[in-house]
Amino acid sequence: MSTSASFQGDSSSVDFFGFDFITSLSRKVLSGGDKPTDFPQPTQDTDLLQQLSFIPGLQEILMLRQVHALEHATVWVLSEDATNVQIDNELLSGLSTEQGFYLYGEVNISDLRRAVSLALHRLTSGEWDLAVHPRCGTNLSVAMLLTAGLAVGVHLLLPFRPVEQLIGLGLAATTAAEIAPDLGSIAQRYLTTAIPFNLAVENITLTRDVWGRHGHFVKLCWRE
Repeated sequence: MSTSASFQGDSSSVDFFGFDFITSLSRKVLSGGDKPTDFPQPTQDTDLLQQLSFIPGLQEILMLRQVHALEHATVWVLSEDATNVQIDNELLSGLSTEQGFYLYGEVNISDLRRAVSLALHRLTSGEWDLAVHPRCGTNLSVAMLLTAGLAVGVHLLLPFRPVEQLIGLGLAATTAAEIAPDLGSIAQRYLTTAIPFNLAVENITLTRDVWGRHGHFVKLCWRE
């Protein structure tokens, strides 16, 4: 899935969503002081690909999820201040593809190389929350679907009179706005991102995307 961040388990070998995000210190149960005990298996996507190799495009889907996570993590690293506090930098944005991701904004290419390398290391070392960004396109999609669903629901449930319908639509929009961020984060965690255990950086170049926007392209490759 493509994402824009304006700046934006079960460890079974066949578990497509086989990783868990740790979002609070209370959930970090450390083993030997290094990694959470439920640290995802580095070979989970590789094993899945071997067992379901007959599914066309599966590798591209798996790679896109990992690229998506690395894009978000790179943005977070670039957005950190001098004290390593994460700040949402609205001047940065990204777009993920199955071959790598575009990064838009005023970024020095040397800083970008360092950020990508650091983001990859931190993600695969246990900082899984870096894969989720609050202004990812996933959140917008979830919000739109939720609003539409609630709007249709209240339209069917309430009397077909203008006042009741307007009140119902207002409640639907308000409810969707309140819960969409949390549902969007869940969708990112378990559907549209994955820990990039299989990614390696090939190169980073100045380029422009299909819409003519200038930016950097971080080309990535799949490794077993």
